Amino acid sequence: MIAAILAVLTAACNALSSVLQRQAARTAPQSRVFKLALIGYLIRQPSWLGGMAALIGGFLLQAAALNFGALALVQPILVTELPFTMILLSLILHVHLDRGSWLAIGILTIGLALFLVSADPGQSGTRAPTADIWLIAVIVTVVAAAALVAMAKARIGPHRGALLGIASAVGFAFTAALIKENTELFTAENVAVLTSWSLYAMIVAGLFSVFVLQSALSSASLVVVQPTLNIADPVVSIMYGVALFGENIRLGWWIVPELIGVGLIFYGSVLLSRSPLVR
Repeated sequence: MIAAILAVLTAACNALSSVLQRQAARTAPQSRVFKLALIGYLIRQPSWLGGMAALIGGFLLQAAALNFGALALVQPILVTELPFTMILLSLILHVHLDRGSWLAIGILTIGLALFLVSADPGQSGTRAPTADIWLIAVIVTVVAAAALVAMAKARIGPHRGALLGIASAVGFAFTAALIKENTELFTAENVAVLTSWSLYAMIVAGLFSVFVLQSALSSASLVVVQPTLNIADPVVSIMYGVALFGENIRLGWWIVPELIGVGLIFYGSVLLSRSPLVR
């Protein structure tokens, strides 16, 4: 229960961060996308600094949640970030979302919820990842993120934003796995975490994810970036939870509702891509 409450609070902070960052990033020149000059521009925007403060608050809450619960339990709950974002979007940016956009977002959310409920990714991990497993995870993550960024560079508009959103989700999911590793190490050995490779890998992964997210928000509307981020992050996190920590998801006949959930996610994505607001 504590982990679930902390995860919901994390989602609220992340939603506020996304909206405030989007408010600043939408004025950034396209010539600065993929460049460090983008951060130089954004750091002078008060709304972006507020978004970063909310992001830090979300990070601390997420670390606390992962200390109390499994990775495959905490990360999927962060899907509640999407409705939080939509509410804040209308309140802060004064954006009117049309009925079609709400329908698409609703279908995306229902599909993801059905998938997560069917998979039941809440079981505690059965093992601690070894150095070899971590090495494989790092290689796979770097290759996947690099491929997504490369594909995004070859596109413009909503497609670029969606691909960068997925790339940042991979980074944030891997960061969450490293957060869990560090919280467990801190609980067991306290200051030993300061000399652990996982602490500095977490910092690098987190900074990469934030940078890619800024580029995504500068390339496309929040209505495009946020759903891709919210969908990919929990799914990739479940994969990390299973592969690294031995956490379980239900299989057997449960695959049927899981596939239905995936189908709803795909259908919602198609509806969203056809929305006049996105165009």
